[in-house]
Amino acid sequence: MAPEPTAEPRVQGVKLRDLPKVSLHDHLDGGLRPETIVELAEGTEVALPASDPAALGAWFADQSESGSLVEYLTTFEITTGVMQTREALTRVAREFVEDLADDGVVYGEVRWAPEQHLDGGLSLEEAVEAVQEGIEQGEDVAEDAGRSIRVGQILSAMRQGDRVREIAELAVAFRQDGVAGFDIAGPEDGFPPSRHRAAFDYLAGEFFPVTVHAGEAAGVSSIRSALLDGRALRLGHGVAIARDVDVVSREGEEVLVQFGDLARWVRDREIPLELSPTSNLQTGAIAHWGSQIEDHPFDLLYQLGFCVTVNTDNRLMSRTSLTRELAVLVTAFGYDLDDIERFQLNAAAAAFLPVEQREELIDLIAEGFAR
Repeated sequence: MAPEPTAEPRVQGVKLRDLPKVSLHDHLDGGLRPETIVELAEGTEVALPASDPAALGAWFADQSESGSLVEYLTTFEITTGVMQTREALTRVAREFVEDLADDGVVYGEVRWAPEQHLDGGLSLEEAVEAVQEGIEQGEDVAEDAGRSIRVGQILSAMRQGDRVREIAELAVAFRQDGVAGFDIAGPEDGFPPSRHRAAFDYLAGEFFPVTVHAGEAAGVSSIRSALLDGRALRLGHGVAIARDVDVVSREGEEVLVQFGDLARWVRDREIPLELSPTSNLQTGAIAHWGSQIEDHPFDLLYQLGFCVTVNTDNRLMSRTSLTRELAVLVTAFGYDLDDIERFQLNAAAAAFLPVEQREELIDLIAEGFAR
């Protein structure tokens, strides 16, 4: 488990929570408040391992320490189970945005899989509309509290299923109504992006932004397929790209490396990596390098010039926030405010927004750090 930072972490005297942040990789069904799960489970067939919110939160955290992505994903049976009505989806989305705003996030992208929320009778379109309603409510609540935040949806299709093309078409249909991008999620190993080449061809033809979960549990080949078959503009996690970098020698702070063709392409094209330090540790994504947060190749990738961004993945399961993830990295690698600003600028530039809005977001980040 990553070490716990202080309750209100600071860098150079500045509260990390007060700094403007950008969140690119954060799952809706991984960001519920434990008390909300308890309340939504009432009157449903969802059996909870604990009825006390604090105990339930601890259970999710304990279950997520498996070191396996497949085991990690089993906890979502509970969260998706209580998100099967319009009211539940709207509430969860509203609270999701409120919690991001409270953490200093000024722009976020929330990813979720509509196909997993139809058991209560909703259509795919109704589910997307319910989440969008909640997002807009959350933005309004934040505005009333003096915080400004904008959140876009990323629709994820389950890569082990047969509805990927359908979800791709759904995403394009809602591109003017809150949906910013497309993703495939679920068990990575054995379900490469190439399996859904036709859906990605369709999205490319529609000039629709794509990010793909890759390089978390299936190695370098998954990243290759995400770029070639999925035409991914960003890599969901992408940790395994470090396996295509051979460290030839180290002398103090000097590191001599040899890049593989794929790693060089990802670095030179500045393809953003949606890294999630605590989650990557929990799912075993960094097991090739070690079992502590200090073993994460995040710093190596950053120092070598890769476009790294910092994300939470699943705030409930990892008991984390973007502030906490940044604090963990500061503790592990000694980063300062300039480094943290760079991570936010990388994320702002990678956002699935029109270029004018990305530039405005970059200016907002720079102004916030200058203050």
